[in-house]
Amino acid sequence: MIRVLNHKDKQVAQAIRSVFQDSYPIEAKLLNAIDFPPLKRTLVEFLDSKNEFYGFYKEKNLAGVVEVKADANNTHIQSLVVHPEFFRQGIGSALVQFVLDNYNTNTFTVETGLANEPAKDLYYGFHFRKVKEYSTEEGIRKIAFLMRRR
Repeated sequence: MIRVLNHKDKQVAQAIRSVFQDSYPIEAKLLNAIDFPPLKRTLVEFLDSKNEFYGFYKEKNLAGVVEVKADANNTHIQSLVVHPEFFRQGIGSALVQFVLDNYNTNTFTVETGLANEPAKDLYYGFHFRKVKEYSTEEGIRKIAFLMRRR
């Protein structure tokens, strides 16, 4: 079940951050990243975020989170994480589909690490297309995707 997460509530923000902290070390390893900014995100940054958060619950466990930044023209998937205990169960796909179904913009964007093959496969499966590759200040290679509504 997917539901809105009130990230302004400290307990909810802690639960969100926990999923991020459990998931992102795996991506950092895939990317051979030593300095991985998402792992440095503080509780206060979650509490103060202007983005929207949605959680996928599996038997009362917060199994996945999608963070969305939207305006009138574009919906950006800022973050999408699945707790490692729930990998390969369709949670990432369900969260992407939820965003596509619930945001009425013409374009959707998302970025991930270039070497994150599972994430790239997920986005390609939803007909996102690569628009660019670039390197971050930390030397991490990234890929940016765009999807337009048909």
